Amino acid sequence: MAVATTESPLEKALPPPGGSSWRSRRARWDLKFSPYAFVSPFFVLFAAFGLYPLIWTAWTSLHKVELENPDQSSWVGLKNYTDLLTDHNFWNAFRNTFQMGVLSTVPQLLMALGLAHLLNYKLRGRTFWRVAVLSPFATSVAAATLVFAQLFGRDYGFINWVLHFFGIHNIDFQNGTWSAQIAISVIVTWRWTGYNALIYLAAMQAIPGELYESAAMDGANRWQQFRHVTIPGLRPTIVFTIVVSTIGASQLFGEPLLFSGGGSNPEMGGVNRQFQTLSMYFYERGFTDQHLGRAAAIAWAMFLMIVLFVLINTLLARRTRSAK
Repeated sequence: MAVATTESPLEKALPPPGGSSWRSRRARWDLKFSPYAFVSPFFVLFAAFGLYPLIWTAWTSLHKVELENPDQSSWVGLKNYTDLLTDHNFWNAFRNTFQMGVLSTVPQLLMALGLAHLLNYKLRGRTFWRVAVLSPFATSVAAATLVFAQLFGRDYGFINWVLHFFGIHNIDFQNGTWSAQIAISVIVTWRWTGYNALIYLAAMQAIPGELYESAAMDGANRWQQFRHVTIPGLRPTIVFTIVVSTIGASQLFGEPLLFSGGGSNPEMGGVNRQFQTLSMYFYERGFTDQHLGRAAAIAWAMFLMIVLFVLINTLLARRTRSAK
């Protein structure tokens, strides 16, 4: 019995076997290499602006290099990394970064979840509310920080004026450790809450409406629907926003730098380094002290911390899914 065969579009486009003309070879090369040519710009840009700086930073971290003379370097091995283990300022910056990361990320994501839940209802002027929620994200870091620095001012700040009615005396937000970190965390929370709320809103709208109808028929109220339908449906999105927010918190730089109010060394994060982050300490070692090798070691330490956190988060997410 004869078996009918069909040719794929790719086979139809190829010239017949045995063709040796220049046109046939060019057609075959075109089909073979064109896909690689189309995706090559991404890999070229990634190699130039992602991979090369990463490798160069790793190589620099193993050398003693000064900013004033970067062409001269001497091999020191892991000394820049071992010095970080006994560097009090590095661990102070690490602790500040962690504390401000928790203070800004946790309330930010919780409020974003609540806002997204409200925006998911059928509201009048929903487009206006969505744009209004996102508008802080469009504000520049400099403008937002300068305004909030005035609000948190010690003598004439609006926050202290409000606290005065509750019997609380003026707080010097900038010179206190926790007060400064809370103020900076408020700025970060204000800027990023709307951005995360819209991400949650997009994920909420992808949850099938039948699940809510079934829950309503079973007698579940709004809060129970939110806990047992919305939250499980958003779990992958929540993990994503936690990872992204953590990466952003580990790179916190503009807000604390501008909150210090200028001065001779704003990268110190206050007179007692009370809100100096890892990014600010990296800047101080690399551009103020001009020790490029030590700054590169700090950059790689930050990178490894982020990778470690992402791995832990991924592991926890997988265990949660397998437990279900």
